[in-house]
Amino acid sequence: MLAAVAVVAPAASAQATDGGTTPPPMTNGFGLTQVGTSKGTATNFYLTVTTPEVAGEQHIKIILPRGYNDDPGRRYPVLYFLHGSPDDPIQQNYPALSMSNEMITVIPDGGARSWYANWLNQKTVLGAQNWENFHLKQVIPFIDANLRTIATKKARAVAGVSMGGFGAFHYAQVRPDLFSQTASLSGDIDLSARSMDLRMAVVASVTDALGAMCASASGYCDPNESPYKPGVDSDALFGSPYPVFNVDWRWNEVDPSQHMDRLAKGGVGVSIYTGDGGGSPVDMEFWVSGAAKNVKANMDALGMSYYYVNYGDGSGWGTQCNGGHNAGCWEQDLRDLIPRLERSFAA
Repeated sequence: MLAAVAVVAPAASAQATDGGTTPPPMTNGFGLTQVGTSKGTATNFYLTVTTPEVAGEQHIKIILPRGYNDDPGRRYPVLYFLHGSPDDPIQQNYPALSMSNEMITVIPDGGARSWYANWLNQKTVLGAQNWENFHLKQVIPFIDANLRTIATKKARAVAGVSMGGFGAFHYAQVRPDLFSQTASLSGDIDLSARSMDLRMAVVASVTDALGAMCASASGYCDPNESPYKPGVDSDALFGSPYPVFNVDWRWNEVDPSQHMDRLAKGGVGVSIYTGDGGGSPVDMEFWVSGAAKNVKANMDALGMSYYYVNYGDGSGWGTQCNGGHNAGCWEQDLRDLIPRLERSFAA
């Protein structure tokens, strides 16, 4: 197991040198090589990197507290926010993510269908797909080396929406030494055989089974517009997904619902947010709501403490939430989550 990331003082050049009007310079390292210069403002920007762990160029979006450049001696806790499928860090423009002046938010690229994992098959047409290595062994120490973070477990959290909700729980389970809090916002957090609907949705994204993705309300129903091309073999991610003679053991190993005890033993705080999709199976929220209930039942059986919000059809949960699998509900989730993280970091 990788040793916990130590506190590393950022280079002097990592402070904005123009009075805080442009992004701070970042130094390559930990296997990451920057492409071009950072784009954005002094406190809301993204950089493009390459890594041997994942084919192609990847984005890392960073949101700094408004006062980051005012006090060069102050360090901050960090929220790692994992986006959903088939999104991109640059598009994570939730107003709530910029509301905190108490922590840094980092949004690493998760690709259209990474599932925040090291894929079993690294020889598909997609090339290297070691997303877990990229995020946990490269992005985190890169951020700690370049920004004024508090590089400890207590001052680090991981949260995500949809596919990113799976990633947040998965990362906290494999590295509870890195994170003190984890949160799933409408996450695919049950990939067991009892949630074959969600397991098959994952397979559909890997294989580019466009019909299945449309059925789960992804919105990409034109084959020429699919973000999941090219499709690869259904076993490329975690091996066979079919629960016969235990051939799906890798799926069970990464399934968050079956390993909530790792979070309890690791002292990781757990938050779950879900709606009900209006009770319609056409809305993906209908299916992830079932996953959330399964995980809740598992935590209850373990006697775990946790924070759980089921806002149903969205009534009373912000002005833009209708209970569906959408940004209107996730914005309100974040408005509830972020102050809670601030209090946890400060405790």
